[in-house]
Amino acid sequence: MSKTLGEVARTARVQARLTQVDVAERIGLATEVYGRLERGLMLPSVPTLWRLCLTLRIPADHLLGFAVESPPQWALTPPAEQDDAEVRRLMRSVRKLKASHVRTLSLMVAVLRREA
Repeated sequence: MSKTLGEVARTARVQARLTQVDVAERIGLATEVYGRLERGLMLPSVPTLWRLCLTLRIPADHLLGFAVESPPQWALTPPAEQDDAEVRRLMRSVRKLKASHVRTLSLMVAVLRREA
């Protein structure tokens, strides 16, 4: 999504005959930060997205890539399965472990994978 937003923002900025400095000043970002946004390296906050839409005079659905004939590949990814909830719970527990315990758990997982 960040790549799509960056490409659309760059195209709209060029069509509006604005520089990155112009847009960055108008939406309240440092020029370097706006440059990262255009390169697809980050997504803006919702308030910044709103200011970007107003500055570039472009609807948010177009800027986010939702106004295209064929949706982007990431939008076609099927929703997460129920097993994902169990994995998320497991990961929350693992994050609370000490580093030595995480290493031990990692070794156990490696052994289980070999047996599978």
